[in-house]
Amino acid sequence: MNKQRNQMQTRLSYLLFGAWCLMLVLIVRVAWLQLVDGSELEQRAIVIAEENRSRQSPRGKITDRNGRELAISRMAKSLVLNPSKVEAEDRDDIAASLADILKLKPEEIQEDIDTGGVFVYVKRRLEIDEEQAIKELKEAHGYECLELHDEVKRYYPNDSLAANVLGFIGTDDVGLAGMEQFADDLLKGEAQEADVLIDMRGRPIFDSIFSAAQKRYRGDNSKNITLTLDATMQFIVEQALDKAVADNKPKAVTAVVMDPKTGEVLAMASRPTYNPNKYWDVDANGEAWRNRAVASIYEPGSTFKAIVAGAALQEGVVSPNMTFYDPGHVDVSEKRIQNWNGGSFGNVTFIDVVKNSINTCFAQVGLWIGGEKLTEYAQKFGFGRLTGIELPGEQEGILFNPKDMVNSDVATMSIGQSIAVTPLQLVTAMSAIANDGVLLKPHIIKEITNADGTEYKSFGREEVGRVLESATDKTLVGLLEQVVATGGGAKAGVKGYRIAGKTGTAQKINEHTSGYMEGRYIASFCGFAPVEDPRIVVLVVIDDPSAGAFYGGQIAAPVARDIFAQLLSFMHISPSSDTFEDMNKDKPEAPKPVDDGKGMPDLQGMSIKEASQTLAQRGLGIDIQGNGLAKSQSIAPGTAIQQGQTVTVTFSP
Repeated sequence: MNKQRNQMQTRLSYLLFGAWCLMLVLIVRVAWLQLVDGSELEQRAIVIAEENRSRQSPRGKITDRNGRELAISRMAKSLVLNPSKVEAEDRDDIAASLADILKLKPEEIQEDIDTGGVFVYVKRRLEIDEEQAIKELKEAHGYECLELHDEVKRYYPNDSLAANVLGFIGTDDVGLAGMEQFADDLLKGEAQEADVLIDMRGRPIFDSIFSAAQKRYRGDNSKNITLTLDATMQFIVEQALDKAVADNKPKAVTAVVMDPKTGEVLAMASRPTYNPNKYWDVDANGEAWRNRAVASIYEPGSTFKAIVAGAALQEGVVSPNMTFYDPGHVDVSEKRIQNWNGGSFGNVTFIDVVKNSINTCFAQVGLWIGGEKLTEYAQKFGFGRLTGIELPGEQEGILFNPKDMVNSDVATMSIGQSIAVTPLQLVTAMSAIANDGVLLKPHIIKEITNADGTEYKSFGREEVGRVLESATDKTLVGLLEQVVATGGGAKAGVKGYRIAGKTGTAQKINEHTSGYMEGRYIASFCGFAPVEDPRIVVLVVIDDPSAGAFYGGQIAAPVARDIFAQLLSFMHISPSSDTFEDMNKDKPEAPKPVDDGKGMPDLQGMSIKEASQTLAQRGLGIDIQGNGLAKSQSIAPGTAIQQGQTVTVTFSP
């Protein structure tokens, strides 16, 4: 018995010794792994279990001047497929289920699965109902191959309202047009990256994915942008453009409304347009994405005559009651310029020249000013250079180099031809006239704020310079008021309000060959109201109308009238207290041709201005050849003359 007990104790001793030896070996091994190989093994484990994930914070908001949201963002999910985790027997079922949820074709999902690898985007930025359906599908079938990743989704609550100004963003949160592109670096949200430990199913092991210790920041906090636009005014303008499209069937229409006292753009719209929530749903050429107010140039036609009239008044070459004789056409350097109606207005004053937009007289006035001075004034008014507005794609426009100009260039520029401007440049120039002759820099951003609401940058009134003296400007405003009150812009008038402006009709340039396209026009109107205290400047440009009428006074002025009427009411601007005083009431009757019995006057040594004025006083037209002083004339001095005759006068230095 004792012997058996001793044997048992011996065996237990050996067993315990063996166990202690094994434990010692394990302790030594663990110690080795921890102390010697620990760092290396830790790195191996991290490489296997660690995954880099990122989270994008929402993009900054864009609002109108009153805080109405025009572009906002929310966190959304994107569906990612891991083809390596798709079981063969589940392939078709997964494809069919996802296709039904995402409104895609099963074949598209199957192609994603068959590409292999571990990461394929199936659809970016899911709608809420799509996201919920995907979650339910995963829970019901345990599909580990489907993952939902955080991304930011951009929304435009008002759909197409101000779309050409706002622009849109691409799939990688990059602004691709409009304000989204211009201010992309400011609007873009903060990207947070983290190295996350995941389990076999790709789930985070700890609930601290984006803790302060793990996340890495990329970029600045998103900024919010407040525009100068008023959403209600924008809506009014866009409604008017939609009606203009329906009535005139044009290629495009553009409108801009500006506050002449601050340079702030209150509304800016183009047609065709698009819905930035579905920016891809446009014609292949993407023409609808273009903000034509800043990115398109065109010949302004007679709206540019407001600038020419201002220059002529400022330089003292004309006065409101100066007399002219209009023969119906004038030939300058072998280029014939005739009036819009093809006829003659006879003896007129400069008031009539502006009111009736008489081409022949404006051509003469331009020659009196001269190409260098005329171009100088155009540049002072902001033409031929960028305005610097906070929008992408702005064009400079086209002006002559004064050194290369011949008389025909001066004459055509004087009637708004052979040059090119943007709608924004023209409305900015007209705003200078409405602002007592002071040009302001246009703005469309009112303020930029940080994510916490503090101010980052604000934009205020910024003077570029005075272009006309105050007295000259007031005279010009009176002439432009005549255009709407009793002239070619009458259809822009609103009962009870004093409105000034200028119409324009220009032939379209042939983009493929030289010259103009037959029967293709751009009609426009630009003006401001109320005259006694200008609050808004309105420009309407109708490109290539095809419904019949094409003159600016016929089709652009009525659109401007509708905009004026609604905006003046919306802004609670009372009708004008003083009645319009017709500038014609004290004007002498149209002068009659002088018949002093001496016949044709001797023009030898006269300047272009002196010669044309001398002939105008006798009811004669002029065909100008060359530049400088008169050297010869087609009708000899003393020859009997008749009203309406045209005299060819050759000038040379």
